[in-house]
Amino acid sequence: MDGDATGPLPEEEFMRALYREHAGALLGFVLNLVGGDRYLAEDVVQETLLRAWKSAGRLDPAARSLRPWLVTVARRIVIDGHRSRQSRPPEAPPAALDQLPAEDELDRSLRLMTISDALGDLTEAHRQVLIETYFAGRTVNEAADELGVPPGTVRSRVFYALRALRNALEERGVTTS
Repeated sequence: MDGDATGPLPEEEFMRALYREHAGALLGFVLNLVGGDRYLAEDVVQETLLRAWKSAGRLDPAARSLRPWLVTVARRIVIDGHRSRQSRPPEAPPAALDQLPAEDELDRSLRLMTISDALGDLTEAHRQVLIETYFAGRTVNEAADELGVPPGTVRSRVFYALRALRNALEERGVTTS
């Protein structure tokens, strides 16, 4: 933003000069304070220069150097940032987030937990027939042999077990639409 036709505003020129003269040295100083984290160092330098801009009316541009004031402000910003990070719970490192199950795995786990809970509402005979046919993947004849009942009984129990399971799931808020 330029002022009038005579050139930039004095405040703008002050900030440009401040940046030209001190930003590089300030960045090097802050990089050492923050352990080489360039992004954090750049944020600190930006915040330091912003505070200098806000305090421009109180700073003496004719002073021999503003660098001691800037270094003190930057050091305090780093210290304040460190203290605020210490006062809140630590953030999970990205590697820990990679170990979390994906959303579809979570949905699957929740569905299985709900179905398992609903199976507990069924009679033992209904639960067994569903486990043998749906979860173990057996045919009606194989399930009949395993359970020691006729195939027609397995078919009948599957029909009534599925109806009871549907009702148990609806009671838990699971809809079949």
